[in-house]
Amino acid sequence: MNTLLTVLAAAGPLAAGWSGHVLWLRKRLHTARRDPLTGLRTREGFTRRATALLRDDRAVVILADVDRFKQINDRHGHAAGDALLKTTAERLAHYVGPNGVAGRLGGDEFAAVVLDTHGTVGDLLTVLHGVLARPADPTTPDIHTTVSLGWVRAADHPGDDLSALLGRADEAMYAAKQGRAGIKRAGLGRLFATVAGRRSGRRGARTDAPAIVAAA
Repeated sequence: MNTLLTVLAAAGPLAAGWSGHVLWLRKRLHTARRDPLTGLRTREGFTRRATALLRDDRAVVILADVDRFKQINDRHGHAAGDALLKTTAERLAHYVGPNGVAGRLGGDEFAAVVLDTHGTVGDLLTVLHGVLARPADPTTPDIHTTVSLGWVRAADHPGDDLSALLGRADEAMYAAKQGRAGIKRAGLGRLFATVAGRRSGRRGARTDAPAIVAAA
């Protein structure tokens, strides 16, 4: 009995130390999957959650790109640009809510996957577009811009994985930006040539990809 008590007493600090190490590892993993500026999930963390959500037929993939972001940085400085990105991320995360996922893919590009439970995602995105256009700081109303949104219903393309759906949303977003429409839904055809789901000139695309092809 005394031997058992001695073993348990010796194991106690070891178990406590291991528990602390596991918690530290979990915290590090959580931090690695979060963008340090905006707090949104990074590409890896976003991909994990988004892929799970795409099992639901109601899933909608959204791509958001801040308009004139370089001009904001050049005119008002990087602090203003960072504030704009943080506010955009907060507003997008609020829209998405706990049942969806939002992530920062890099630079001024964000993505989200939501479940369109009531069939009103188009109307809700119109509201979101207006919210994202508000100044990041009410005390500096001149520092503001719009955000172009492209979206696609996963159910419209049952053979597409997350990468392909992001590519379609990316095409729709680019068309919205070019046409100054603000928001555009991806159709069943293709607007722009993509390589690995990216338009020519975007991160991840070949430089020799054709720029534009006819819509299907």
